Amino acid sequence: MRDSIHPNYAMTTIHCACGNEWEIRSTRQNMRIDVCSKCHPFYTGEQRLMDTGGQVERFRRRMQRAQGAQAAAQQPAAAATES
Repeated sequence: MRDSIHPNYAMTTIHCACGNEWEIRSTRQNMRIDVCSKCHPFYTGEQRLMDTGGQVERFRRRMQRAQGAQAAAQQPAAAATES
């Protein structure tokens, strides 16, 4: 087997948003995750809403800003063609 072709495989800590932590071996260091087996509804049997609404709202705000910028760019061009 050739030397120096394998990635560094070291101990790392996984941190969940619920506060759960554990150590595994990985090529990445100190990972943060949103859901783990202790807080995921499939494993716990609880029905709990995840915070996905924030992502949708952020997308909608971004789209409104883009449409507003697009409309503002079209207004001076329309005024120039009318003159």
